[in-house]
Amino acid sequence: MTVEVSHYVGASEPDEDGLYAYHYEYEIYEFSDRVMTLIARAYLDEPGSAALIGWSKGKHSYPLRKRDSSRPLVMKAATYLRKIGRPKLNWLDQRSKGDVSLDDFEM
Repeated sequence: MTVEVSHYVGASEPDEDGLYAYHYEYEIYEFSDRVMTLIARAYLDEPGSAALIGWSKGKHSYPLRKRDSSRPLVMKAATYLRKIGRPKLNWLDQRSKGDVSLDDFEM
């Protein structure tokens, strides 16, 4: 498995007092097994958690599904994220449109 990490900042323009309407920083993790890539996002102001976003293969992207929790790449990515201090892992459930804990589905 290879891991690539990219850092991003999203912010509004500062007002006259130098304050921002919004400002957030996050990291995107790309876990790859040379066939598929699993994407995860972790906000810097939420140090103990990360969200599994979905899959990409070439130019196509796919949502995560419940059955994906047992895929080797997901399990390796979860181990990696937990080792770097992000033990709370969630994914966006397409059916409920809400976040679900990965722990609810891991074997």
